[in-house]
Parts: sequence; C-alpha cells; structure tokens
Amino acid sequence: MKSVFFRFFIAIAVLFSQVSLAYAGHLEDIAARGELLVGTTGDYRPMSYYNAENGEYEGIDAELAEILAKSLNVKLVYVPTTWPNLARDVQENKFDVALCGVSRIYERERTMALSKGYCVTGKTVLCRRDKAADYQSLEDINKPEVRIMLNPGGTNEKFVRSRLQNATVIMHEENAEIPGLIAAGLADVMITDTFEAVRYVHMNPALAAPLADRPFTVINKAALMQQGDQPWLNYVNFVLEELEADGTLPQLREKYLR
Repeated sequence: MKSVFFRFFIAIAVLFSQVSLAYAGHLEDIAARGELLVGTTGDYRPMSYYNAENGEYEGIDAELAEILAKSLNVKLVYVPTTWPNLARDVQENKFDVALCGVSRIYERERTMALSKGYCVTGKTVLCRRDKAADYQSLEDINKPEVRIMLNPGGTNEKFVRSRLQNATVIMHEENAEIPGLIAAGLADVMITDTFEAVRYVHMNPALAAPLADRPFTVINKAALMQQGDQPWLNYVNFVLEELEADGTLPQLREKYLR
C-alpha cells in the first residue's frame, strides 16, 4: 500500500513540474510574442489618459509603459480595461501589467502583485472655484446636501463609501468627464487623487482643489500584475529602481505631477 501511495505522489510531483515548465512566465511570453500587453483605463490624467484626438495615450504611466517595452525590445500594445473590471482582467491574464494610476492598497496586494511605489498622492476634493470655501474638511463634504460624483470600481469609490456616507452619491461611468460635470454644476464635488485634481484645475479655471496640499490619505502608485510570477515582478521593480537611480523618474514626476 505504501508503494502505491509513493508512486501516486511521485506522479503528482512530475505533473506539477511539467505544468511549471510549460508556463515559464510573462518574461518568456512577452519575448515570444514580441509584444508587451499593458492594461489601462485611459481615463486618468495625468497618469494614463487616452487622447481621442490623436489616438495616443498620455501621462507618466504611458511613458513608463513605453520605457518598459523598450527595455524588453518589444512592441507596446495597450489593452483597454475599466476600474470595475481591473482586478478580474489582471487575474484572468488579459495583459502583462496594468499601468494607469493604480493605488497600492492591501486588498490588491492580497490577491495580485504590486510593484514598488513610484509616486505618492492622496485623496482630495475637486469642486467649483466659487464654492471652494465651502469644502475645507471632510465634515464639510459629509452632508446629504453635498452631491459627490464618482466613477465605479476604484479607490475613489472606496474612499467615499467608507468616509463620506452621509453625502449624496451620483455614479458616472466615465471618470474623465466628471471634472467638466462638476464645473457645469451637475454635482458639487469629486473625490480624487491630488494629481488629477490639480491637473483639472490647471485645465479649467472654473475648478478648484482647495485641499490639494492637505490630502485626506497617503497613497503610492504602482504597476499591477498577476500573483505568482516573481521573475516578472522582479523585472518591473528593477526597471523602476533604475529609472529612479538615473533621474528619469524624478524628471517624469516633475513633468506630469507638478
């Protein structure tokens, strides 16, 4: 009987080793296809934003995606995703890495793989300039008469659901449209990262980010990948470390996030 069990366990071990050899990892897949597949929502200035006028992605994450592909000597191919579907798409291996202003949070780290952080931000308020004096704290916003517009599925929604439960929530699918709708008076407030709030203030004089220098949270942005491929995670971290050391990342932060 012992010999039967021994042979069974040997067979299982051989099977697992064959499966492991059959899938060597993302680095080998990328080299074989000659393409780096980058998942992006394309709706988040100044991280990764799809410019419909020229058909190009713009932002710090778009530049990082280009650098990562170049380091691998492959073509960059974007794979559109959405915030509600981001986790599922990562876990279903629809792309090699997501680069679109992804926040490092415990929930993602438990179920996926996050690179080292490369820029720090935090949640803040975007509102009309003529109403900026009305929104100087979370208490000012956490009222039924305050209409918060947000897109579903990301950390903006998580923050609002947990910290602003008394406010009136208006869901809007297109994140990039929300600042314009705030300016038009269709909602009072958008909760978003300081980077995005400040960018839209620069773009639209009707908007203000009165608490951008005093964010409610501290958040680091990272690349997001499937769990279980340590060599690929190591490589992405290696590229980020090299870009930090040679001054590229500081230059990109100055270019996009100031």
